Amino acid sequence: MPIVVGYVDSPEGRAALTAAVREAASRESRVVVVLSEPRGGSDPAVDEAAERVRSELDESGVRHEIRHTARSGDAAEDIVQIARGEDASLIVIGLRRRSAVGKLFLGSKAQRILLDSPCPVLAVKADPA
Repeated sequence: MPIVVGYVDSPEGRAALTAAVREAASRESRVVVVLSEPRGGSDPAVDEAAERVRSELDESGVRHEIRHTARSGDAAEDIVQIARGEDASLIVIGLRRRSAVGKLFLGSKAQRILLDSPCPVLAVKADPA
């Protein structure tokens, strides 16, 4: 059963990818990376990020797949749907530090994934800079 990771080109996204690779290696599983594309076509920044991710995954030796999804305005729904369709064993997401007010609520995307996920969710933070 694969591990699904929601990837955004940020320190939190890179931390999520690293954790997903580590989990996949220990479980002898594959990683499915979910990258959202902007509506109306591809984004060169997303394409560059996908190449960096592909290179890192190739080096890691874990089996992997990168899925580009049309940004429906709901990245959380895309991640949950892919996890359901893949019968995923785990979803990995990155979390970022929030403001004092933001701490009252988990990010809406992270919260949706945690509540709607068909499997356990591993939430990781980026290393402090």
